[in-house]
Amino acid sequence: MSEFESIWSDLQGVPFSQGYLDAGGVRTRYLHAGDPGNPVVVFLHGSGGHAEAYVRNLEAHAEHFSTWSIDMLGHGYTDKPGYPLEVQHYVQHLIAVLDAIGVERAHLSGESLGGWVAARAAVDHPGRIDKLVLNTAGGSQADPEVMKRIITLSMAAAENPTWETVQARIKWLMADKSKGYDDIVASRQRVYRQPGFVAAMKDIMALQDPQIRARNLLGAAEYGSITAPTMVVWTSDDPTADVAEGRRIASMIPGARFELMPGCGHWPQYEDPKTFNRLHLDFLLGRHG
Repeated sequence: MSEFESIWSDLQGVPFSQGYLDAGGVRTRYLHAGDPGNPVVVFLHGSGGHAEAYVRNLEAHAEHFSTWSIDMLGHGYTDKPGYPLEVQHYVQHLIAVLDAIGVERAHLSGESLGGWVAARAAVDHPGRIDKLVLNTAGGSQADPEVMKRIITLSMAAAENPTWETVQARIKWLMADKSKGYDDIVASRQRVYRQPGFVAAMKDIMALQDPQIRARNLLGAAEYGSITAPTMVVWTSDDPTADVAEGRRIASMIPGARFELMPGCGHWPQYEDPKTFNRLHLDFLLGRHG
């Protein structure tokens, strides 16, 4: 049997806090590690996700940064506003989080939907963003098959959060399908069992609707206007888009660096935290790995 993976064992021995911020009236859950006086890095998870996507990255980053992983608007244990969520709503919430923690500027690192939101924030609020990391980021294209798959798996998990439906949604993210990801599954099952979560998931799925997605997509003009130093991280086995798409995104952002992580799916920060943390810290700290 492969070793049991536990969120708690990932955080054991790490001085961290879990709590809630008032971000412009939105009760927002966070995980935080590191000296609050240090520069800030904010991690943003993907569609239907939650702060635990980054449990394997808090300790390494806390050595250098005031490190935050939040439940984004309408996700996890953060308030559910009760309307279809578009990228601007997530960006407004993110900026409210920066205001709530009292920082003018932060590094942003987003995976999937989180990367889409981070990129849009860098377009709309250049003065608030230091460096930008787009990790298997969404928002550059509309692939009907992928969109359908996300809706099917996500709604099945929210409408009937059994072990099997939630595990299917988690395994879809990962390159290694042989593991059970039990603790991540248990955490997400608890999230999805909250009263009213089916309606919340429908609001999250708005960006998988072709018409809504079309008006939120980022193109050459948006990516080309990003002034923050940017690293695009892609993987060999990303289920949402191939390596060529990752390279295309990087090619549109002035001066962007591109890094490919082999043997990972949609969550390289979890599947290969050692490589991810090294690449990430080298980039944020300006070290040349």
